Amino acid sequence: MNIILHPTYFPSISHYAAMLQADEITFETDDNFQKQTNRNRMYIYSPNGLQMLNIPVKHSKNERQKFKDVRIENAFGWQKNHFKSLEAAYRTSPFFEFFEDDFRPIFENKHEFMMDLNFQIFDIINDCIGVNLPFTKTEEYFHEVDDKTDFRHLVNGKKDSFTNESYTQVFGEKHGFLPNLSILDLLFNEGRHAVEYLKNQKL
Repeated sequence: MNIILHPTYFPSISHYAAMLQADEITFETDDNFQKQTNRNRMYIYSPNGLQMLNIPVKHSKNERQKFKDVRIENAFGWQKNHFKSLEAAYRTSPFFEFFEDDFRPIFENKHEFMMDLNFQIFDIINDCIGVNLPFTKTEEYFHEVDDKTDFRHLVNGKKDSFTNESYTQVFGEKHGFLPNLSILDLLFNEGRHAVEYLKNQKL
């Protein structure tokens, strides 16, 4: 299976299930930026239930702006807020302490472009779960693709109807199982068992 999908901020479990089951991966890098998508947000399981973490971006004077040109707005201290939220959510999970130093630089350094940050995160996650996922990037935007399975819709959480099998979550007894969160939820709860789990999910 050859797939095309967007580089997102700490991708959802559906993203990683698709990538680990694919033969070839292509990332869409020539699309226009759309607000309220996982290009710059992720969902985690907080002590109070579902929580969205959103990275503020600098708005362009032009109505249309390519995602690869979108700059991060670092004036609001989002890094500290996101890391504090992750600590509150996962400090007691089995694998948070094992992986936290891998992710800490993301929240200590200032990044200019959102897409570059997403690709850096992709590399870190792959190192953490112990996989190598080669990919190519698009050089031109096509509304429809004939030679690939199109998973670009997964970038929009409202259009992503994927429900993964349940696993143990930190606050599961309090709020029940929350499906298809950020890959971080699976990683911090399951560690490297995440790879086998993702390969067995039905897309």
